[in-house]
Amino acid sequence: MHASSAGAPHPVPTGLDVRSFRALTYSHRDPGHLARVSSPAYDLVTPDGRARLAATDPHNVVRLILPGGTPAAGSAGAPTTGVPAGRDAGGPAERAAHLLRAWEAEGVLVRDDTAALWLYELAPARGPATVGWLGAVSVDGARRAVLPHEDTFPAAVEGRRALLAATATDLEPIVLAHDPEPEVAELTQAARTGPPAMEVTDADGVRHRLWRVTAEETLRRLSAALGRTGAVIADGHHRFAAAQALHRTHPGGDCRVLALLTPMGTGGLRVEAIHRVVPDLPLDRAAASARRGFAVTEVPVPGQAGGVAAILAGLQGGSSGGYLLTDGHRLLQLTDPSPEVRATVPAEAPDAWRRLDVVLATTGLVGALWGRPDDPESLLVAHDVPEALRLARERAGVALLLRPPSPADVAAVARAGARMPRKSTLFVPKPRTGLVLRPHRD
Repeated sequence: MHASSAGAPHPVPTGLDVRSFRALTYSHRDPGHLARVSSPAYDLVTPDGRARLAATDPHNVVRLILPGGTPAAGSAGAPTTGVPAGRDAGGPAERAAHLLRAWEAEGVLVRDDTAALWLYELAPARGPATVGWLGAVSVDGARRAVLPHEDTFPAAVEGRRALLAATATDLEPIVLAHDPEPEVAELTQAARTGPPAMEVTDADGVRHRLWRVTAEETLRRLSAALGRTGAVIADGHHRFAAAQALHRTHPGGDCRVLALLTPMGTGGLRVEAIHRVVPDLPLDRAAASARRGFAVTEVPVPGQAGGVAAILAGLQGGSSGGYLLTDGHRLLQLTDPSPEVRATVPAEAPDAWRRLDVVLATTGLVGALWGRPDDPESLLVAHDVPEALRLARERAGVALLLRPPSPADVAAVARAGARMPRKSTLFVPKPRTGLVLRPHRD
């Protein structure tokens, strides 16, 4: 034995550990059926949206990913298939697990005989397609391959952990943006041929196409190539943290999570902002407090939400920068933060983090000037401008409209070991939930 290796610790692997898996999918794969039974990601589904999805088909996956609806039989939010009438099916997570088992027993969902990786193409109505791979990615804490960039909320993590533990199934993928790797791009291009195993177009006009890849040589090369990369969590921080929590409490069990792996740069995702809404804060009061740390200017109100979005887009990259503030009726622009407001951002934080609009908005405006904590009750989030305007009107508050960070900004924050405030980024397009599930059992 060489002296240099005697007693030396094994090196900690730093690249992605991606493996193929035996998927669970709907037995009927025609586009119309997949459109009826699939769903957006759980955190994008509103209560009204959940009711609509559940009413679309008795086997819509929203009944599994959001099982906490009204438990009364036959209600729009409750599972109505697989739960015997008059029997208490337990809490929401247990109801989802019971329903999942029933759908498997009935043949609604079927398990693949062999393991595969899934090539996934998301093509919007306009613009280039995003292409990635669905695989089972290690969440082992000893690895440093997967970097988060956002804070999480403990209650949300626990809710996802409970669902994961009860169902023993990844019901929807997280999304990772991995380092560019030429061999991954080569294998992706080669596999993107022939008819897809699934195809469906969602309500936003994004066409989802998936190819099931089982060739052993391709799987071996792809896993090895991805093993030479690291990744940033683009979507699914709470689900990733839930998978890690489950692994800690059951160390001998499954230590992987279903993930869509997309490249950074060409063929990858775009980043959009997630806006903030402060309930029960009149615009005049919000503006008066904001003037203690910003220049506040009234902006002519466009005729529709699209016009507000266009004004926000015009701020991006501009020298004035700043934010837009609205109650859904009037519109104000906030610029030129004072030294006192800038001082609310910790000086010892990494530069990549300190530069972010969402950081200054959270610490300087929402926290210091408005005196609101960053929690889900005090600070709501909206995934687009129309939703932000609607929430501001409905909750008698104000919407703070933010500019998105760049993918490079997000990666820099993650690699610096920092965290953005919760719900800071919206990577698009999103994979469709329900097309491919991953059971934890072999």
